[in-house]
Amino acid sequence: MLAVAGLLAGALSVPVLAAESAPGPELITNGDFAAGTTGWWSTENSPADVVDGRLCAEVPAGTQNPWDAIVGQNDLPLTLGEGYELSYTASATSPVTIRTNVQMAVEPWSTELAAPDQITAEAQTFTHVFTAKADHEAAQLAFQIGGSDEAYTFCVDDVSLRGGAEPPRYEPDTGSPVRVNQVGYLTEGPKSGTFVTEKTEPLTWTLKDADGEEQASGTTEPQGTDPTSFQNVHTFDFDDFTEAGEGYTVSVDGETSEPFDIGNDLYSSLRSDALAYFYHNRSGIEIEADLVGEEYARPAGHVGVEPNQGDLEVPCQEGVCDYTLDVSGGWYDAGDHGKYVVNGGISVAQVMSNFERTLTAENADGSALGDGELRVPERGNGVPDVLDEARWQMDFLMKMMVPEGEELAGMAHHKIHDREWTGLPLLPHEDPQPRELHPPSTAATLNVAASAAQCARLFEEYDADFAARCLEAAETAWAAAKANPDMLADPNDGTGGGAYSDNEVSDEFYWAAAELFVTTGKDTYRQEVLNSELHGDAEAVFPRGGMSWGATAGLGALSLATVPNDLTDAQLRQVRGMVTEAADGYAADSRGAAYGVPYAPEGNHYVWGSNSQVLNNMIVLATAHDLTGETAYRDAVLRGLDYLLGRNPLNQSYVTGYGERDSRNQHHRFWANQLDADLPNPAPGSVAGGPNVEIQDPVAQDKLQGCAPAMCYIDHIESWATNEITINWNAPLAWIASYVDDLGQGGDQGGNPGEEPGEDPDETASCEVEYASNRWGGGFSSTVTVRNTGVATLSGWELAWAFPDDQKITQAWSAEVTQTGRDVVAKPAQWNTSIPMGTTVSFGFNGTAGGQAADPASFSLNGQKCTVK
Repeated sequence: MLAVAGLLAGALSVPVLAAESAPGPELITNGDFAAGTTGWWSTENSPADVVDGRLCAEVPAGTQNPWDAIVGQNDLPLTLGEGYELSYTASATSPVTIRTNVQMAVEPWSTELAAPDQITAEAQTFTHVFTAKADHEAAQLAFQIGGSDEAYTFCVDDVSLRGGAEPPRYEPDTGSPVRVNQVGYLTEGPKSGTFVTEKTEPLTWTLKDADGEEQASGTTEPQGTDPTSFQNVHTFDFDDFTEAGEGYTVSVDGETSEPFDIGNDLYSSLRSDALAYFYHNRSGIEIEADLVGEEYARPAGHVGVEPNQGDLEVPCQEGVCDYTLDVSGGWYDAGDHGKYVVNGGISVAQVMSNFERTLTAENADGSALGDGELRVPERGNGVPDVLDEARWQMDFLMKMMVPEGEELAGMAHHKIHDREWTGLPLLPHEDPQPRELHPPSTAATLNVAASAAQCARLFEEYDADFAARCLEAAETAWAAAKANPDMLADPNDGTGGGAYSDNEVSDEFYWAAAELFVTTGKDTYRQEVLNSELHGDAEAVFPRGGMSWGATAGLGALSLATVPNDLTDAQLRQVRGMVTEAADGYAADSRGAAYGVPYAPEGNHYVWGSNSQVLNNMIVLATAHDLTGETAYRDAVLRGLDYLLGRNPLNQSYVTGYGERDSRNQHHRFWANQLDADLPNPAPGSVAGGPNVEIQDPVAQDKLQGCAPAMCYIDHIESWATNEITINWNAPLAWIASYVDDLGQGGDQGGNPGEEPGEDPDETASCEVEYASNRWGGGFSSTVTVRNTGVATLSGWELAWAFPDDQKITQAWSAEVTQTGRDVVAKPAQWNTSIPMGTTVSFGFNGTAGGQAADPASFSLNGQKCTVK
């Protein structure tokens, strides 16, 4: 999450038509350039002159930011509340996205209009309508035309700015009024949806399969006006329908939902994709095409290769310290290139907890997170891939500590980022800004203490030396925080990166003490936990609005409740009582919500990153389900997932690549397709921040004024207040995806609370795989034979594996085989979709190899791990 300077914000980049109204006087001087360059100016590096009746500026190669080259006009009077229409015609010799700003002519350069416009060789006319939010005696029109690697010529003509315009009302496209989980529902789990209608009497709903055949029906339950959306809604459920299949829809009153699936293997890809987000956003390492695909591959960022100034010897802000630190590595926090300890701490803790749950929860599957299963370059090293990813961040967090011998030794610097804000788009390796360490803080230091303590116990089995380093860092940081308990981050330190200020750190002390106690068993830490003012207070430890980087006590309580430790039985019951009490509240919120969401902040005040708050509440619910087996907790988790994946007031899946109407223009500097067609959309499995009633950015303020709480969202790259993506939002998504995938693959989906997995043999798809390969220099040919060793016919199958080295499939037969990086999925041809009990299906493929073309070590069929023959 970052607070971006007004200079960087924007409005919708597509041309907007103004409503008809009486135009005011022309405010632009010489907009047709009949008087040459009179009234116009340009930056010294981009001289402008009139050519063939147009003003043309020569933009040099290698400008970094849009504002590095500008053509503009000053002295434009604007009136508060007045509507204005700006229009102009422009072309460029190379395709480029410019920023069209109407703004203050001096710092802080606050904008009234900030629009990214895509300029091509063909002259196009752009029209923008905006309402002035302040009076200006002398505003400025600035065509910000920098930020291109290539030199080019920008030409503009027929520039006009007039008052008297009526801004068009923004009406979000919400699609069908029948709202469902657009990915799908577990076969034995709850299945519910919401219908938006003005009608108040019950209505008939119908469930149809992909062929349009009716499979179930019932009547809706009118709910009245939903206070989060101001919509009149009905709800419906089809829990009793348990037939797996693809392409189901629900119809109500002549309206039909987006299609969805029913099955038990719907979320294995989301588990993998949500965790791959962290590799995508690593700093200081090349992102390899073999792991993520060509469109997402990129060079290492911030390693000191020009124009980077690098993270290997980073100085402090002036007056903070006189040393430099190697703070390379770690994860980029969000849409910018900053790295923040208080956000990084909760993120890595939840990534590690994803793995730790597999050690403590009865129905959790650790194999899906194991060595060779995820997209990390360290695969094949004998360490679970999820821990390899966590290590990349933990190593960075410990580097942020003040060195021994310096004042405040053991404290952790709050953050490291660019000295000044950079614009969008900008890949990490192209960032030219100096990097700076910011002052240490108590909150950052306790984040290191807590996450490093968790690191110590999880890495002990795999790397004792690294585990010892983590434990030493944890205890050093704890001692430093105790000695400096009130060093708070400056809320005004928000230039070049977010401030992440936090004026209450009792929750970080509780979290760190809990993790240190679980890891070491020392009574000192136990007493810190028991004597905390938070201990025993479920509402304080688990806020109604959810855990977050600024409310971390719940992380410690979850570890105490689930990881074996030396609490007495009575103390353990008290901690678990806090978990279930909080979960009871979240479950009640979910049952009472028209959209099923387990999130009910006071006054329906949806906050920045509300989707992460929803996910963190879901983690508490899932943990309560792990502890008790009570299906009410599980049901609330699954309804929360429904909300995130489409069953919400906007009919929007907030996760890229999942659902028919998914978010794909989240705020990010190098996943920026909306601004540069040569760059990709966010990678699949990236969750948007979601509705935010504060609508702090200009795009949201322009489009969402008066929005209902759960509708304060727009899928636009410059809406950083509603549509950012961050590590601390994807971490709980990955945790929940793992939990739900475990439910589908044999966990407790329903029936009796605490039912043992695998009691019904029909729920387990058993399989055996034989993989045979012939190899030659640079190539190979393989045959795969899959045997159904279960007790029922498999109707429809999907075999997945990962190559251990650099192999690429070039041709396949008897199956549809797709490859992404090293991950491969095989699906049946039209004639071999079923595998009867005791029989086999075979298919094959040819490929190239840069290495030895080693055989895969692990296969899964429909999400179930197979025996390798």
